[in-house]
Amino acid sequence: MAPPSQPGDLIPVTILTGFLGSGKTTLLNKLLSHPDTEETAVLINEFGEVGLDHLLVREVSETIVLLKSGCLCCSVRGEMIDALRDLFLKRVRGEVPEFKRVVIETTGLADPAPVIHTLMTDPLLGARYRLDGITTTLDALNAGRQLNTYPESVKQAALADRIVLTKTDLAGAAETGALLARIKRLNPTARTVCAVNGVID
Repeated sequence: MAPPSQPGDLIPVTILTGFLGSGKTTLLNKLLSHPDTEETAVLINEFGEVGLDHLLVREVSETIVLLKSGCLCCSVRGEMIDALRDLFLKRVRGEVPEFKRVVIETTGLADPAPVIHTLMTDPLLGARYRLDGITTTLDALNAGRQLNTYPESVKQAALADRIVLTKTDLAGAAETGALLARIKRLNPTARTVCAVNGVID
């Protein structure tokens, strides 16, 4: 019987959430072209929602593509748990390149809590992966209305470790300031950063 995995051996998983139109896709595309994201596997809902054509090198399988940056992109058509298991098995069998981290991009209307719960409680996933953090994009132009209207938006922001404000160049200083104050009340421990056209460290 193999010894239990140590925390350092587990593959870190980052969950990327954000309401519809908040800039998740733009942020993801910019991150995928950054050298520091090499050896990253990205699980997305459907390739069609993310414009990856300019990054695409070759199709590994019907649901997996290999990008120029060295990242793997997987289209999640079924359950995330199955996708993560399948991805790990393909890595073990050498069917996909080694990856050192995973990013899961949820849909704009997703409640991140079940994804977090699955990662933390499923014994098979827990032996291979660990939750590294939750990043949420908030559109500075529309987030106030979305937070008032959609409980998913509130939950995404409340559960985040890091909140990336997008479209701050389009929103006024007063509007952005009010949103920052609201975020601080909603999630006082989250680190908040601004991205312009998806560019961020």
